[in-house]
Amino acid sequence: MDRRHFLRGLGATIALPAFTSLLPTRLLAASAAPQLATTATGAPLRTAFVMIPNGTIPGAWWPEGGETDFKFNPTLIPLEPLRRQVQVLSGLDHLNATGGPDGGGDHARGTGVFLTGVRINKSATDIRAGISIDQVIANQVGHLTRFPSLELTCDLNRKSAGCDSGYSCAYQYNVSWKSATTPMTPENNPRLVFERLFGVGPHGERSQQVQSRLVARRSVLDFVMDDANRMQKRLSTTDREKLDQYLTGVRDVEARIQRAEKLGASPDPTVETPSGIPQSHAEYVDLMYDMMLLAFKTDSTRVATMMLGNDGDNRSFSHMGIPEGHHDLSHHQNNPERIEKVARIDRWYAERFAGFLTRLEATPDVDGNSLLHNTRILYGSCNADGNRHSHDNLPLVLAGGGGGKLTPGRYVKHGGKPLSNLFLSLADHAGVENLPRFGDSSGRLANV
Repeated sequence: MDRRHFLRGLGATIALPAFTSLLPTRLLAASAAPQLATTATGAPLRTAFVMIPNGTIPGAWWPEGGETDFKFNPTLIPLEPLRRQVQVLSGLDHLNATGGPDGGGDHARGTGVFLTGVRINKSATDIRAGISIDQVIANQVGHLTRFPSLELTCDLNRKSAGCDSGYSCAYQYNVSWKSATTPMTPENNPRLVFERLFGVGPHGERSQQVQSRLVARRSVLDFVMDDANRMQKRLSTTDREKLDQYLTGVRDVEARIQRAEKLGASPDPTVETPSGIPQSHAEYVDLMYDMMLLAFKTDSTRVATMMLGNDGDNRSFSHMGIPEGHHDLSHHQNNPERIEKVARIDRWYAERFAGFLTRLEATPDVDGNSLLHNTRILYGSCNADGNRHSHDNLPLVLAGGGGGKLTPGRYVKHGGKPLSNLFLSLADHAGVENLPRFGDSSGRLANV
């Protein structure tokens, strides 16, 4: 028992730091292979999912007008300068997030369903969800970059115990799932994100530091594998199964080391390492968006998720004159004053998102297009109306051109289809093969 615990503890020390991007010449050379998820010009196709907490005020969210001559309502007005780069999507549902026989727990359930599309198991200990669409795509393209995916949050991390009406905190604090029982825990400290991506120290020293850590981890892996192989003969069948589960993770780390060695020196951006979590929440959110931008720009990963807050987040926005908690306000009971405050919070999140899109648009990619042109970002909430905890007609924006595979600049009304249908289409664009369905999908989503 002590020895197994030692191995598990050692495994926690061998998670790789972030690694470099593919050279543009390699990217262009890969353009002949559609399964590698590049655009027609050979630039990488990036995918991101951004979740906002507590639903929205529908009347302030949804635009007015037709598909192309629509007018933004107050919440999404910050996107007006970017209207040619976004699609507002209505009529997409997550029926597996509704209560049904499971009763309460819409915050945890909605979050767990958001990118999986499956009905999760209501338990604080027996965790069962499903693989999330970001991880489906990462399984297809993750071998091309130093990190198969990047998981970020502007919130706390909670992994165990009960959080919402009998649901595990794992559901409420994670949107990315490697498997039905394995959430991908997001990182909430921008400094740790940066150091994972590019190494520790000032500009000019990071690549050497990453290589040193790479060599050290290779030595640790060799020791662990040799020790585990010797020990395996003395274990019971049950313990061998446990060791096999552990070694699966070790082999995954080994594969990442081999991938990093193959890709060569890591990138070293000419920006300072973040000092940690800023006191200003606006600066915090913007900084985490910038971590995603840097990861995409350096091709350190092509798949990312970010939670701007757990669904149920009760953060106050006193800097805007809103001292009440966001979640408390979302149960507004049709009180006009509370509705107005929630709409202002919704717009604040939209402003931060618009700023991120603007920076993506201003960043040239390897093919001469903007980074935003070669990216697709789904932004929205797992709850529709926070007051009612509804999960039909979810508030969603699909930003970016997807390398020319999307048709932005529209307000598209899809008329009551599973959100999982959109996920199937996004997977197709990324070159995912042999995926007949996903979650509760009923087919591919047309007109995206």
